Amino acid sequence: MDQIVEMEEATVSTRGRGRHNGTSGVNTVVLGPRDSLSGNLIVEGDVRIEGSVEGEVRASGDIEIEASANARARLEARNVGVRGNVTGHIVASGRLNVGGSGSVTGDVRASRLRVDDGATINGNVTMGAGEAPGESS
Repeated sequence: MDQIVEMEEATVSTRGRGRHNGTSGVNTVVLGPRDSLSGNLIVEGDVRIEGSVEGEVRASGDIEIEASANARARLEARNVGVRGNVTGHIVASGRLNVGGSGSVTGDVRASRLRVDDGATINGNVTMGAGEAPGESS
């Protein structure tokens, strides 16, 4: 059974709800391979996307875009890992890792960047702190 979450001009905020990792107590929100999100998702913790998302995803922890995932979204987190397809701006205050099966189309900003053999980035890459992609003073 497919689970579809559709929103117009809505923001979903978990504020501590979701799956908790028993050992570390970290909140993790997972969108499975048949799940779809349209809108904004704000999470106190980590996000793992295996399905599709359109809009904006912000996490206080990490965002993982799995190989099966398609994201047309702005992503903002401490660390971002991409093994699927992302179209949109990415801001990682820590590390951005684009795995061998990963594809990013859009501007990215990260303190640290790793691009594996076979991965692609089409857009501007900015290293370090400062103004996020798509924002102007």
